[in-house]
Amino acid sequence: MIAYTLRRLGYGLVVMALVTVFVFVVMRLVPGDAVSLQLQETGVSAEEADALRAQFGLDQPVWVQLGSWLAGAVQGDLGTSFYGGEPVTELFLARVPVTLQLGLLAIVIGALLGIGFGIIAAVTRGTAVDAAVRVFAVAFLSVPNFVVALLLLTFLALWFAWSPPIVYAGFEEDPSSWLQQIAIPVLALGTGGMAAIARMTRSSMLESLGSDYIRTVHAKGARQRTVVFKHALRNSTIAVLTLLGLELATVLGGTVILEQMFAIPGTGQLVYQAVLDRDYPVVVACTIFYAGLFVATIIVIDLLYALVDPRIRTGRALS
Repeated sequence: MIAYTLRRLGYGLVVMALVTVFVFVVMRLVPGDAVSLQLQETGVSAEEADALRAQFGLDQPVWVQLGSWLAGAVQGDLGTSFYGGEPVTELFLARVPVTLQLGLLAIVIGALLGIGFGIIAAVTRGTAVDAAVRVFAVAFLSVPNFVVALLLLTFLALWFAWSPPIVYAGFEEDPSSWLQQIAIPVLALGTGGMAAIARMTRSSMLESLGSDYIRTVHAKGARQRTVVFKHALRNSTIAVLTLLGLELATVLGGTVILEQMFAIPGTGQLVYQAVLDRDYPVVVACTIFYAGLFVATIIVIDLLYALVDPRIRTGRALS
């Protein structure tokens, strides 16, 4: 198990390194830079622009810039923002908790509702309830989360004359305002995951319920609840875990748009503005965060696989 874990950690570090280098290089190959944008906005002279490029290190070759950045990154220094001169690490860490609150709540709600609806659809196969779950799942999978957010916002405004607060307040400052502010984004982010997990749970449960193993459990006189929750659901765990890992990337990507829409000061809003401003250090820091969180989730899921099915960690998976 230790060797299996170390292999997964090694693969994860390689992926993060490749993603970081790729984003670092691509951002600098995009036409225009932060100094060019400042030149357009403030009308600085060519001499001042050259001085700014030298200050930011943008006058050096890309590989030299990458080497300098990596030398600082291994010491925990991700550079300073081109706008404001704030240390990227401090700027970024101040926003991470907001995005994690939003994303984790969406994943938890989507997983709980998705697994619940998937079980209901499986045990009521062929009925109106099963059909309704499948129809709603397809509908929510087809609609982008920001459209769901707009529909929820419109519905609540027209029918209940309610809209979320404009100014964001953290949970520590005002729990009531915080809950109102994130309610719609969390629901919008969670609907896509809920739909996908419901479909996967239903499919896996139906496969498990039709297996010889479950028929044997039924023949021994086990109650339906025991069969569903103790045996069939447990056998469906691996498929659902796989989807949960993939949904993490979807949820994190969705926060970029929704944080901008609802003025939520998370990493999504930060990276959106940083891309527009060509603020390279901030973009790279956000990329490391998203890649690291995704890789960490995949590693955790791989380890859970190994716990659920020991054959996986020894390389003898089911054929």
